[in-house]
Amino acid sequence: MRRNSRARLGVSLLLVAGALGLGATPSTAAGAPAPSAIPSPSAYALDAAVERQLGGATAGTYLDAKTGKLVVTVTTDRAEEQARAAGAAVRRVARSAAQLDAAMDTLEAEAKITGTSWGVDPRANRIAVEADSSVSAREMARLEAVAERLGGAVDIKRVPGVFQREVLGGGAIYGGGSRCSAAFNVTKGGARYFVTAGHCTNISANWSATSGGPVVGVREGTSFPTNDYGIVRYTDGSSPAGTVDLYNGSTQDISSAANAVVGQAIRKSGSTTKVTSGTVTAVNVTVNYGDGPVYNMVRTTACSAGGDSGGAHFAGSVALGIHSGSSGCSGTAGSAIHQPVAEALSAYGVTVY
Repeated sequence: MRRNSRARLGVSLLLVAGALGLGATPSTAAGAPAPSAIPSPSAYALDAAVERQLGGATAGTYLDAKTGKLVVTVTTDRAEEQARAAGAAVRRVARSAAQLDAAMDTLEAEAKITGTSWGVDPRANRIAVEADSSVSAREMARLEAVAERLGGAVDIKRVPGVFQREVLGGGAIYGGGSRCSAAFNVTKGGARYFVTAGHCTNISANWSATSGGPVVGVREGTSFPTNDYGIVRYTDGSSPAGTVDLYNGSTQDISSAANAVVGQAIRKSGSTTKVTSGTVTAVNVTVNYGDGPVYNMVRTTACSAGGDSGGAHFAGSVALGIHSGSSGCSGTAGSAIHQPVAEALSAYGVTVY
């Protein structure tokens, strides 16, 4: 249920070591407290295997912060047996994947309000809804009425700020008069590209490393809204490294890509707020931006800001997502949303390196 057929898009780029740094809307300060749980390679592999094997028989997975083990939520004996056989810890829950999907379908049909987002929190076995400060009292009452009819399957929380794509004028990677960040350098058939947010690549076909500078790359694909990813091919003859800028004189090598797991630690690198840290809190998230919804996103607690759009969400050497937007940041508590990078890599037939 983490993956569905609904599309999503984003905006922001952040390039890698030695090459350039791309960025869109900022994502908060670099001093955010680091979460504790980072999946091992085997946990990512187990998560993918369980999803393939169980599909709708699981109500979602999450990482136990204390044990570091992947926990699979199930509602039937058969699913529990299969999950245990695969090597996962198991937790029985009240609501099935079908029930949670039905709750999100109801929200989609009856409460698609600009300034709201919702996604699956498998730890609570609920749909976690956030409503930003732009949602009026009347709209909030409508949202709460829909949630009440869903019998406890939905939890609503007010958040400060306003959900928005985080593109900014000035600095870093430039296109069409806007600044974004690049996420990850990727390759296909010997050619080099970078992936970034779709709301960024919608703005311009040509991208430069400095304002008014020479073009370093040309857009070859873009998808926003519904999705939020785009791809730019390097045309300046460079062969940038497959690393992410840590903004402290060092870089992080990226060697693989995976889908984020609820409960895990992540880091975000973007041209405005630099490197910030957070925890994944929900998957299969719908975000209702003012210019259209994006689907199947991932919600985190990392900070971000304008210009961080398109930046990298990662854990160690694993690429996880492309920064899309947030409702801002209060202190070290943020709400950075990312587009799962695995979907973008598959769409364009490229790989990280």
